Amino acid sequence: MRLLAKIIVWFVAISVGLTVLYRFVPPPVTVTMLIDGNGITKDWVPLSRIDRNMVAAVVAAEDGKFCSHNGFDTEAIEAAMERNAKGGRIRGGSTISQQTAKNVFLWQGEGWTRYLRKGLEVWFTFLIETLWDKRRIMEVYLNVAETGIGTYGVEAGAQRYFGKSAAQLTPTQAGRMAAALPSPKTRAVKSPAGFTRRYGNTIAARIATVKRDGYDACVYE
Repeated sequence: MRLLAKIIVWFVAISVGLTVLYRFVPPPVTVTMLIDGNGITKDWVPLSRIDRNMVAAVVAAEDGKFCSHNGFDTEAIEAAMERNAKGGRIRGGSTISQQTAKNVFLWQGEGWTRYLRKGLEVWFTFLIETLWDKRRIMEVYLNVAETGIGTYGVEAGAQRYFGKSAAQLTPTQAGRMAAALPSPKTRAVKSPAGFTRRYGNTIAARIATVKRDGYDACVYE
């Protein structure tokens, strides 16, 4: 019991300490990057150098309630559970906050390790929602998310696919990058076809609504 208590205390202390540190310092590397056999191409940029089109695109595609929830979208989680109970491909109901917690502190995981990760993900999501603001969560997410094979962050992705900075992305380009985020190793960003192209165009069309109705307002307050 003493050993368990010490482990818990150290885990809490380290996790809180890292979360506070990453509030101000870019995470240098993630587990996902370290185990990626394709190498690591990344280029951290502040949110001020990422076009608002990209922010609006990920809100439209990944988490429409980003500015109003406390890290968890209970309706999306319940809907995902209902879909998964019917069988087929497992789908998640993760928010951008949950994805950020997973990408920065944890691993992707399959099988039983996925359920272990999900438990830890709740803790780290609580921490970043408590110790960071929404702008920082978005900034970190857009810099550590996998955007292609061996490519991390939207700046590296923008340079790879469009030969330009993330500060210059058009709605169509941002929409295509956001459409590929759930499966960046298999979905084409440049010259996409089929579902990815249609989904990217749908996201691009939603960007104006996100901006107009302020679904990304908390990032720019």
